[in-house]
Amino acid sequence: MKALIAIDGSSEATHALQTAARLLGPIGRHLDILCVAPEMPGRNTSGHPGRARYRQRILAEADRILEKAAPSFISGAGIVNYQKQIGSPSRLIVDKAADYDIVVVGARGREMTGELGLGPVASRVVEHSPTPVLVGRALRAEEGIRILAAVDGSAASLAAIETLDSLFDLGSGEISLMHVTETPWLHLGLEEDWETYSEEDKDASEEGVLETELAREAEVVIEQARKLLHNRHLSVSTRIVQGDPANEILSEAESGQYDLVVVGATGTRDLKHSMLGSVSFKVAWNAPCSVLIVREPEQIA
Repeated sequence: MKALIAIDGSSEATHALQTAARLLGPIGRHLDILCVAPEMPGRNTSGHPGRARYRQRILAEADRILEKAAPSFISGAGIVNYQKQIGSPSRLIVDKAADYDIVVVGARGREMTGELGLGPVASRVVEHSPTPVLVGRALRAEEGIRILAAVDGSAASLAAIETLDSLFDLGSGEISLMHVTETPWLHLGLEEDWETYSEEDKDASEEGVLETELAREAEVVIEQARKLLHNRHLSVSTRIVQGDPANEILSEAESGQYDLVVVGATGTRDLKHSMLGSVSFKVAWNAPCSVLIVREPEQIA
C-alpha cells in the first residue's frame, strides 16, 4: 500500500498525519510525506532579486515541518520518505495522486479557522484526485476505531468498501454499514400528508409499494457490502434509515461518535469542472470526523 500524505505545518495536517499513521494498514506500508511550499507571490518573479532568498527560506521551513512530522512514525511505519517541493499545493498533490493507492490531506490549512469545512487545497484534492482521498481529522478515542460506511449499491460505494477493506487496519474496529432510503414523498412534498395515512392506506398506495421495494433493495445493498469485508474478527452492524442521505449520514456520524465515515463519490472529475457527488462532498465538508472518499473505478480525469 502506497500513500501520499500532504502536510503544511497546520494542526489539521498534524491530525491527518496521526490519523493516517493509526488507520492505514501496516502490511507493506509505503508512506511519502509531502510538504509543498508556495511559490513567491506575484505573477512573474523569475528575475526578482529576492527570489533566491525566498526559496531558501521557504524550503528551510518545509524541512522544519517535515522534521516535526517524523515522530508520528517511530514504530511499525514501514517505508517512510519525506519530500519537499515548491509550487501550487493542490495541483502538485493531484498530479502525484495517480501514483498512489490513497492520498491523505488535512481538512483545512494554516490560514483557516473554525471547526468544520474544507480549505481550498483539501476541497480541490477531494474534487479532482484520481485515487481515494482520506480527509483526516482528529480521532475521538486512543484505542479502537468506529467506522460508518454509507452504501447505496453504486460502483463507487462498493469501491469504497473494497478500499476500506484493503488499505485500512480494521483489526480493532467496529463498522456500521448504513443505507439511506430516499423515500419518494420527501421529494414530492408529501411528507406531512403521508404521516396522516393509515398503515393500510400506506401499504396499498403506490408510495407504499415503492417503499417496500426500496426496503428490500436496501437489504440486498447492505449484504453486498458486508461480503466485501474479509476480516472475520471485525464487528459489523447495519443500519437502514429513511431520509436525505447526506443529512442522515452526518447525523449518525455525530450521534454515533464515529472516527471515520466512508462514502463513494460520483460525478465528473477534471480541473475545469467541479461536479463531485453532492452527498459525498457535503459529508466531506461537514463531518465531525475523518472521511474517506472513493470514486467509481471507471472514472478518469
